[in-house]
Amino acid sequence: MMNIVDLHCDTLMGCVKGMPLAKNDGHIDIEKLKKGGALAQFFAIFIPTGESAKRHGNDLPPYEYFCETYKAYLREMELNKNDIAPALCYADIEKNKAAGKISALLTIEDGGAVFQDQMARVEEAYQKGVRLVTLTWFYENCLGYPCSKDQPELMDKGLKPFGVEVVRRMNELGMIVDVSHLSDGGFWDVVKYSKKPFVASHSCCRALCQHPRDLTDEMLKALGDKGGVIGVNFCDGFLRTGGSEVAHIEDVVKHLRHMADKAGIDAPAFGSDYDGISDNLEWKNYAGMPQIVAAMKGVFTPSEIDKICHGNALRLIREVIG
Repeated sequence: MMNIVDLHCDTLMGCVKGMPLAKNDGHIDIEKLKKGGALAQFFAIFIPTGESAKRHGNDLPPYEYFCETYKAYLREMELNKNDIAPALCYADIEKNKAAGKISALLTIEDGGAVFQDQMARVEEAYQKGVRLVTLTWFYENCLGYPCSKDQPELMDKGLKPFGVEVVRRMNELGMIVDVSHLSDGGFWDVVKYSKKPFVASHSCCRALCQHPRDLTDEMLKALGDKGGVIGVNFCDGFLRTGGSEVAHIEDVVKHLRHMADKAGIDAPAFGSDYDGISDNLEWKNYAGMPQIVAAMKGVFTPSEIDKICHGNALRLIREVIG
């Protein structure tokens, strides 16, 4: 049954190095998506910069790396066109579902690294099919400042002037603004300047886990009031303070419940961070998603489970992208 929408994965990091999407040893491949009940998967073009670029063996400038990963995405979509197809809007998701295909939505993680003070790059990304942009990653960029536990002085800093312009242009184009990785000050600027609902694509609840990337209760309420959505991150360090040896299903459900309590039932969703986190998952990989859904029964009503699995994300897509 195709009923899961996941707002964030890093699987394209492997694909750009030649890893096939059809079948691999990671969290996500076509076979696992089918077993897990995927309706739509958001695929991030993550831009490794700084120390991360060295770890990933990338010596390309950020924009060139974006273009290379985009080529890999197109290649994998063509190779697997019988099972998965790009979606540029809500109608595409419906069309793909009717054809028995999973929908792929393209995103950028660290928009500033790609845009580099050039509004034309925002337009180009949209034309290439990018429909969600995570504004920052671990480093300051032309849009704003990162969420940082090593540099707490950055947490109160907001969006830069170009960042405000980009948020407004994304609203106009129909691109989802993503505040995961953004400083607390940047979050509140998105609340202030975004005219459309926004998303925290892969974050959890700070009240349950003291990780700076997780949202406070005040943030959750503000996100919910704006009609936004938050995708629960499956990384153990975001689910339980100090992390644990294994990311537990019960912690995922606890965070979803807290999100619903503080932001409203129209806010929680999945934002796995698959293939960007460690393999220590109780349910192993995407094929184990039905285990999480089963654990939600008794905590949420059937209609609430439907909202979390796909309804909330699809509403956001309809409202922002069209």
